[in-house]
Amino acid sequence: MFDAEETQWWYAGMRAISMALLGPALAPRPGKARILDAGCGTGHNLGHLSRLGRAVGVDLSDDALRYCRIRGVAAAKGSLLALPFPDATFDCVTSFDVLYHRWVADDRAAVAELARVLRPGGVLLVRVPALRALWGAHDEAVHSRHRYTRAEVKRLVHGAGLEVVRASYGNTLLFPLLAARRTLDRVTGRHGSDVAFLPAPLERAFRALLEMEARLIRRVSFPVGASVFALARRPSPPGASGPSGYNPPMETSPR
Repeated sequence: MFDAEETQWWYAGMRAISMALLGPALAPRPGKARILDAGCGTGHNLGHLSRLGRAVGVDLSDDALRYCRIRGVAAAKGSLLALPFPDATFDCVTSFDVLYHRWVADDRAAVAELARVLRPGGVLLVRVPALRALWGAHDEAVHSRHRYTRAEVKRLVHGAGLEVVRASYGNTLLFPLLAARRTLDRVTGRHGSDVAFLPAPLERAFRALLEMEARLIRRVSFPVGASVFALARRPSPPGASGPSGYNPPMETSPR
């Protein structure tokens, strides 16, 4: 991860989509928002989040925290089930491909904990792997517990008392290739993670497709994909705006 997440097509493309969803939510107060990346891994996303505010990470893995120190980013040890921060500390919380992990034994409790540290009006951005049909060798290698549908993620967010702003699948344009790859993995019995660099032309092409999705997702939600993104907001008291001044229309259905 440490070697790949700066430039490898999947990491760079997923980051572009995430920032396309998150940027407008924090744009009214550039640089002033307090941001938590919950399950920050080796910490590369913290550098990008720092462009939007004051970002700090938390992770349960000692190896991850060691790499965060190498990167020079701020991160503390802690679990999504017991974040080491007071209530209503952050304007924004992100969680990128963490809730699916076997270490997160109770995803409902984890989302409730993410909501707990959000200030009223604050925003949460969650990304998780999508669709049980895509289960394969990579999921086993990275200790997956579950792959989600969009409806499941929306129910998790609503269950924590948050309002859904956007919920969309992602990694949609490459979905047919990914589905074929996972089917082939099951047929051949391949083992191991998908995290690897492809030949340079494919790296450029796949990254360009995800960056195209990042431009599109500002306006449209995708009906299928290999990941689920959900942007949600903690309700503010009546008549008050959120800490960022951003009060977009909400999705009303948990389905």
